[in-house]
This record gives sequence, C-alpha cells and structure tokens, in this order.
Amino acid sequence: MKIVIDAMGGDHAPEATVQGAVLAAKEWNDTEIVLVGDEAKINPLLGADRPSGITVIHASEVIGSDDEPVKAVRRKKDASMVVAGRMLREGQADAMISAGNTGALMTTGLLVVGRMEGIERPALAPMIPTIDDRGMLALDLGANMDAKPEHLAQYALMGSLYRQKVHGIDQPRVGLLNVGTEEGKGNELTKHTFPLLKELPIHFVGNVESREVLMGGCDVLVCDGFAGNIMLKTLEGTAAGIFSLLKEQFSSSLKSKLAAAMLMPELRALKGKLDYKEHGGAPLLGLSRLVVKSHGSADANAIKNAVRQARLAISNQLVESISKEISGRVE
Repeated sequence: MKIVIDAMGGDHAPEATVQGAVLAAKEWNDTEIVLVGDEAKINPLLGADRPSGITVIHASEVIGSDDEPVKAVRRKKDASMVVAGRMLREGQADAMISAGNTGALMTTGLLVVGRMEGIERPALAPMIPTIDDRGMLALDLGANMDAKPEHLAQYALMGSLYRQKVHGIDQPRVGLLNVGTEEGKGNELTKHTFPLLKELPIHFVGNVESREVLMGGCDVLVCDGFAGNIMLKTLEGTAAGIFSLLKEQFSSSLKSKLAAAMLMPELRALKGKLDYKEHGGAPLLGLSRLVVKSHGSADANAIKNAVRQARLAISNQLVESISKEISGRVE
C-alpha cells in the first residue's frame, strides 16, 4: 500500500513528519510512504540512510495555519497539501495524512479528493480517550459547525463502520450527544435526529450526556461540529488544567516531591492514557478516498501512529464499506 504525507503541514513540520515517516517505514516494510513538500528541507532530514520505502515529491508552496482555507486551496496549486490530495484523487496513493490547517484539509478533501456519493457532509472523527481504554470515536468535532438530522444519521453509520473495520468491535454502541438521556430531551436537531438513529442498522443506545464521555458511555458519539468541538476543547483544557494543578501540588514541598517521585510511573501512565498522540489522527469520513487529519502539534510518534491507523483502514477496506452501505441506502 502507498500512503502520501503532507510533509509541510503541522506546527513541527517538516521535522516531525519526516521523523514519523522514518519510524513508520522501518516498522512496516510493506508500506510505501511518499513525503510531499520542499525537497531542500526534507532530504537533509532523511539523510543518507533513509529507509527504502520513502520517496519525496517536491511541492513549492505551503498552506499555513493562518491561511483562509478555500482561497489557499484554490490559489496555491503547488501546496504540499493540495499536491498530496491530487495524488490521492488520481489513484497514486491509498491514503493521505496531514497535520496542517484543518479547514484547508477539509476543503482539499471536498474540492480535490471529492466526496463519497450519497454523503452530504464529511465529518472529522477523532478518538477520545476513555478510562476503560476502549476509546470513543466522536463525529463531527469541527468539520461542519451546522448540521441537519440527516447529516448526523450519516455520521452514525460511518462511525459505526469505522469502529467495526478499524478497531474490530462487532456491535459498536452508538450514542447521541445530548443534555439528558431521555428521548424527548435536547434541541430541535437532537429531537429530530433521535428517531432517525433508531431506524438505522446500528446498535443505538440513545442519548449520552457529556459527563459520560470519559467513562466510555458508548463507542461512537454523534453530534454536530459546534457542540462537538466545544466538548473536545473542554476535555482537553480540563485534562491540561488537572495535570498543571498536580504538578504545582507535587512540587510545593520536599514531602510532596518525594511522593511525586514514588507516583511518577502511575502519573505517566495516566497522562499517556489521555494523550491524543497515541491515536494518531482523525479520519475525515465521507470522502471518496481515505484522508487522516493528524493533530496540529503532532510529533513523530503521532505521525507514525497516523500511518498505523491508515494502514488498518486500508487493509479493512473502510472507505469501500462505507460507500457500499451509503449507496445501498440511497438506492
């Protein structure tokens, strides 16, 4: 299989993307990795002992974090993200990974790669860590700020298939993010979505409150991008705040420092459990080909894990399975 990586996307590019690609190439010798970006910056990072499975395609432009997504994708035809998307569309790769501008990647997915037939709006679907280590796939968490009930129903189908194909869960529990668990709760969007989800060929477990997210209340959480992104940023901020407070408390006295030294393995394990880098990235479900969005501050390990994630999706024919299910319902 062949995976193309936008080498210039992300806060730590191209160093992190190149290092991550090298780690992935060394672990999976059956995967060809194509790095797209400035050759003058990429090649020195690869060095003379680059793995045989890595090639470089030059792209002279970069889409930055401050660029307006639609204008950037349309005007910067030789941007690394756009070139990677074009390669994916033309069948020169099986998947694409980028840690770059999320809005620009969504635009690249829509304008360059193309939507899957029958899907109105693709969804950004990251994994949220849970205390039971199963994780929760949540969609949409920011690709679309507004949504209709029909969109959320498509998210539920795609999310359920993703957890089956990539994570091997036979009957993923699908929940609808809401302010209460009763069927009649919520705003107009959730009230109209609930009956649609009940009719789908999925294991729908009803409404799920945000306080149940980290507890693993379901395997797939469906919501609109506005509410989902607020929930995600709240979880990230809360986790960061708690660890900041712990650090402050454990460094306040000699006694607490000694206690911290004894608890350090457990604290590291806890922090690792909540680390997004372990999940690699979030697929943009609903596109005609596989696109994975890695976190903007992704390090080499996160890029490597994004490759692992893409490999699993390709091997289990994720895109083909979603397309078959959606087209069957459209017909």
